[in-house]
Amino acid sequence: MEKITEQETQHTSLIEKLVSKTPVEKKGVTHIQMTDGVLIPKKNDHHVFNSWRLTFFLAVVLLSSLVIFVPKPYRAIFLVVIKGAPVTFQVTIFSIMGAIIIGLFCGLGSVAKSRVINMISGVYVEFIRGIPLLVQLIFIYYAMGRLFRIEGMLAAVAALSICFGAYMGEIVRAGIQAIPKGQMEAAIALGLSRSQAFRYVILPQTIKVILPAIGNEFISMLKDSSLVSTIALTDILRKGREYISRTFLSLETMLIVALVYLVITLVLSRLVGMLEERLHKNG
Repeated sequence: MEKITEQETQHTSLIEKLVSKTPVEKKGVTHIQMTDGVLIPKKNDHHVFNSWRLTFFLAVVLLSSLVIFVPKPYRAIFLVVIKGAPVTFQVTIFSIMGAIIIGLFCGLGSVAKSRVINMISGVYVEFIRGIPLLVQLIFIYYAMGRLFRIEGMLAAVAALSICFGAYMGEIVRAGIQAIPKGQMEAAIALGLSRSQAFRYVILPQTIKVILPAIGNEFISMLKDSSLVSTIALTDILRKGREYISRTFLSLETMLIVALVYLVITLVLSRLVGMLEERLHKNG
């Protein structure tokens, strides 16, 4: 009886071990994350890189063919639409600079030791990310415009900076947390203060980590800058809408507008991919 009892005990413990391991061993589970960013073509990612090359080739060929071989109306449309490109890039560049500044403070607040600062940073991120960009843009330009005189460019830059600053804050936070804690400990052990260690050791490494993500946000911001046409800024989309109001050629105009945005986005995505490749090569 004692032998049978020992065998039963061994079998029971073995079963318990197997059952306990079943829910724990999930290291092979793939977590799927979806973003609104573009695919960044890199040479080591053959599927994405080849897809990018084919898409870029088709977009350039189609746009060039329409402009060269069908001058009426496509060449006229292109010459009108492309005049809005400087405003589009101007809004995007100023906005990404503002978003980086806001994101830097927001990211630092997320990793600060003060719970109050953590809470303020977290509330800002959740609040801004929960409101559509178009609503923020209209609120700043029209609603706040009743109290203050706000120019269209200022409203567009403010709305894009505030909106993307929340996303940039999460990028900065993730970049800081990606740096091993031993870096800070080693810097303090060498005699640096905590602020000096962060400024000269942690922050430079963080910038290198988050640069590709900033490039991706720049592309997303350029696409979302088309919303500034709702406040009468003469960007690419606004130029197209003005042309439609004069000629009623909506299909032809929107086709050119879409191709122009597509070509610009594809070029920028490849530049970001080259930046990532160089950073990876240099370690």
